[in-house]
Amino acid sequence: MMEYTYYPGCSLHSVHKPYDISCRAVFKALGVNLIELEDWNCCGATFYMSIDEVTSIAVAARNLALAEKYELDLIAPCSSCFTILNKANRFMKSNEQLFLNVNRVLNEVGLDYKLSVRVRHPLDVLINDIGLEIIKLKIKKSLNGLRIANYYGCQIVRPDKYFDDRENPTSMDNLFEMLGAKSVYYPAKVKCCGGMLPTVKEEIANDLIFEILYRAVENKADLIVTTCPLCQMNLEAYQKKIEDKFKEKISIPIYYFTQVLGVALGLNEDELAINKNFIISEKLKKILEETPVEEL
Repeated sequence: MMEYTYYPGCSLHSVHKPYDISCRAVFKALGVNLIELEDWNCCGATFYMSIDEVTSIAVAARNLALAEKYELDLIAPCSSCFTILNKANRFMKSNEQLFLNVNRVLNEVGLDYKLSVRVRHPLDVLINDIGLEIIKLKIKKSLNGLRIANYYGCQIVRPDKYFDDRENPTSMDNLFEMLGAKSVYYPAKVKCCGGMLPTVKEEIANDLIFEILYRAVENKADLIVTTCPLCQMNLEAYQKKIEDKFKEKISIPIYYFTQVLGVALGLNEDELAINKNFIISEKLKKILEETPVEEL
């Protein structure tokens, strides 16, 4: 059995639990064991790095030191957590003094980090470790007729080219087309959703969110799938404000990519927490309610 350590992060343990639930369910259905890090802490998000470099890297590195004990790759579903943990690794590898300073902090709590952990995004693992052919063997329902806008966001393929192209990633496009869906033309697939801007610069954030939503609607997508909890919240929760400002009807469902993949794997509504979404796709709901192939 394939095994990975698993870092849910703060978002997936709170308001974005559907991502956590569906991620665990999908990997279980594919025969992959996820071992949640015991006593993990916040990754530090992006704010800490602008205040105190050593402290911010140490906050992230504590999780890496905990993961290192397992000698497994670490899966981090949240795009921000994935980026921060990778950034901590990169900064320590390129700055020996920073690495030594961070380890001094870790030593104070009985930890030591040797820079051996490889941080992975679940999309990367699904595509490059498990593989499309293996996933195809596990499919119980076709997504035929579903038109999807694949939204990657601005973090998981940047700043470095990691597991997909920085400007035109295609991992999700290939995955969902293999499952029978149509990946629509989507030029906004890596545009920034604004992150935390809706709380401080709402007008700017609205412009960014509108562009992402409108390009999906314009290209007749039935729904948008995303890889990031903050992106999911911004695109889903602010739609009414966006409609009022731009005088355009949006009302497009926003799902985690694991939720839609889980439907194709034959998982049920509770296993994917789809009932927690604000806007429901009738097409996806119809597929969800179909009898899985193995039960016909």
